[in-house]
Amino acid sequence: MAADSTKSTPLTLPVLPLDDEVVLPGMVVPLDLNDADVRAAVEAAQAAARTEPGKPKVLLVPRIDGAYPSTGVLGTVEQVGRLADGDPGALIRGRGRVQIGAGTTGPGAALWVEGTRVDETVPDPLPGHVAELVKEYKALATSWLRKRGAWQVVDRVQAIDDVSALADNSGYSPFLSTEQKVTLLETADPVARLKLATEQLREHLAEQDVAESIAKDVQEGVDKQQREFLLRRQLEAVRKELRELNGDSKDGEESDDYRARVESADLPENVREAALKEVDKLERSSDQSPEGGWIRTWLDTVLELPWNERTEDEYDIRGAKAILDAEHAGLEDVKERITEYLAVRKRRSERGLGVVGGRRGGAVLALVGPPGVGKTSLGESVAHAMGRKFVRVALGGVRDEAEIRGHRRTYVGALPGRVVRAIKEAGSMNPVVLLDEIDKVGSDFRGDPAAALLEVLDPAQNHTFRDHYLEVELDLSDVVFLATANVLEAIPEALLDRMELVRLDGYTEDEKVVIARDHLLPRQLERAGLEKGEVALDESALRKLAGEYTREAGVRNLERAVARLLRKVAAQHELGERELPFTVTDADLRGLIGRPHHVPESAQDPAERRTAVPGVATGLAVTGAGGDVLYVEASLADPETGAAGLTLTGQLGDVMKESAQIALSFLRSHGAELELPVGDLKDRGVHIHFPAGAVPKDGPSAGVTMTTALASLLSGRLVRTDVAMTGEVSLTGRVLPIGGVKQKLLAAHRAGVTTVVIPKRNEADLDDVPAEVLDKLDVHAVTDVRQVLELALAPATNGAIPEVPVAA
Repeated sequence: MAADSTKSTPLTLPVLPLDDEVVLPGMVVPLDLNDADVRAAVEAAQAAARTEPGKPKVLLVPRIDGAYPSTGVLGTVEQVGRLADGDPGALIRGRGRVQIGAGTTGPGAALWVEGTRVDETVPDPLPGHVAELVKEYKALATSWLRKRGAWQVVDRVQAIDDVSALADNSGYSPFLSTEQKVTLLETADPVARLKLATEQLREHLAEQDVAESIAKDVQEGVDKQQREFLLRRQLEAVRKELRELNGDSKDGEESDDYRARVESADLPENVREAALKEVDKLERSSDQSPEGGWIRTWLDTVLELPWNERTEDEYDIRGAKAILDAEHAGLEDVKERITEYLAVRKRRSERGLGVVGGRRGGAVLALVGPPGVGKTSLGESVAHAMGRKFVRVALGGVRDEAEIRGHRRTYVGALPGRVVRAIKEAGSMNPVVLLDEIDKVGSDFRGDPAAALLEVLDPAQNHTFRDHYLEVELDLSDVVFLATANVLEAIPEALLDRMELVRLDGYTEDEKVVIARDHLLPRQLERAGLEKGEVALDESALRKLAGEYTREAGVRNLERAVARLLRKVAAQHELGERELPFTVTDADLRGLIGRPHHVPESAQDPAERRTAVPGVATGLAVTGAGGDVLYVEASLADPETGAAGLTLTGQLGDVMKESAQIALSFLRSHGAELELPVGDLKDRGVHIHFPAGAVPKDGPSAGVTMTTALASLLSGRLVRTDVAMTGEVSLTGRVLPIGGVKQKLLAAHRAGVTTVVIPKRNEADLDDVPAEVLDKLDVHAVTDVRQVLELALAPATNGAIPEVPVAA
């Protein structure tokens, strides 16, 4: 017990009021100095501390609804600084209880009071009942702290032996109300205070036990309800079996609904049988079974598919051709193929041959060509011309085989494949399905989607296509599949064998002008917010845009150039710089959208052309973006360097490197015949370079170009600027056939070349080249590289041989 709780020490302290908070001795609390009362008390204590030894002292008094208790706590200002949130604050430690007396005066703006320190000593050793109380409190506190996971605080509480400090430690308890903490503050006797803290802690633990018991009872009730629900479902299933044994066929409403929907739906016989089997399974399954959800989803998918819905084809052949011509300029091969398809369909329909051997007259076409030539938009035009529904399936980046064939129904979130979803979306069994970017399909550990497409695109077996999700046969033989691709080599050979190949090799300049005038300009006028008559583009402007501002096989960049031009005119009109209507001519282009980016080689100054020095020849190549012009440069090393041999640069493939070796070998063995100084080739290194070194290049068609470049280098004769060539060369000098003649001649036409050399055996490919391009090109079909040299090499001036370039 306290020896003398009235023994005291007189004190004069500034009051620091705490709103609805209580601090007990031993507690350390941070206080916000933005509070005026707190700041005033701390500043007053600091002022008084200048004349007294020790830390600044304040009197911590709780303020409850504006009233103060009779007891406060002596606190020392341990530190003044900033709190965690950056606001100014003070750290104050409670030292002991103070009995508050009369008010007095002191420095600063704070309220000063007199007080007496309350003595809270306890006899040592502790009496037995007090020791038991200490032990009980520590046990209760440890139990509560362990439930909260506060293991570090447990050790601190166990280390407190002082009765007064142990009782005041309960001030940290968050479950105590402000009134309970005030009662602890005003209880001067440490033993009585500890007894009070023990009772409060015991009551809280009892409340926690009751709450946990209630939560446990609630959980047990929920489990009981779930068990009861499951038993009731089982009871219903038993009763259902008994009804079926007794001849009573009463089923659930949902099962009745699905059975009625299946029986009333217009389904093929095999699909109806499969659907009725699934309805039987649904009737036997419970609502809680995952299989019930799978069956319902499957039945919904089957019932939504248009099993017997078909659109009637438009058999107006002339009208269909007119639609294709109106919506796409050029692309004659595709238009002819669609016209042929419709004509054959019409004749089969008239003769009752719509279905032959279970197969209908669908089509599978592969449209292969560079970007921007209209492959994707052509699919919609084909559907429009045929009077069919149109669905686009994007295959770029697809790597999962299940995207094509569907997932097995046992997987969570299983869906049918993209082909089935396309049929469902079209609402018809004979739509036009565009398989976009089929060359971008990849394969990994999830399978090969291209292999899954084999059955879809095989006209001999796609009338019995089986999706993994549906697991019933789906007739795709009446679907027109249009597959688009940029690179033919990226399509697997087996898949390509099942499709009819149609090449789209790009547009001529005249076709681009027509497309820009009739299609691109009206569309971009609308997007720029301009009326049809407000801005017009002269044909000279369109031709210059197509020839010098864009150089591509398609028209995508041409459309961007037209859009940029219209935006510029619209902006100038809004700024008051230009009046509308306005007609753009070729002379206005530079001022509106800047200089041309693709000036033809023939239009440049003769001294600045690449072929202005010996050893440079112009070749033709095919890339993923269509045809292109390819330059070949050759040089000889200084004999003093001793760098003999052949050096090749420009990211060349193995086939192209071998072509360079063949060209060099031919010139070495036939140098005397061609009157070339090939003796230098023994001691001097030969370097052949293909500019645009960042672009990989391969193929044999640059053989004649490399031979011509080396012959020009050795003879000192320039290669004619207006000549471009393509062809594979053999060791005997024969010019062998190559591919991509149409794309290469279109590229030569775009680049301003007027003379083209091709292999004689490719002469038949000229039938595919548009007539307007052939009219502007002088095409020479050759069989021997000597003919190429005669055509391509310019005669030496006055018999003088220009200086041969020497590599550094």
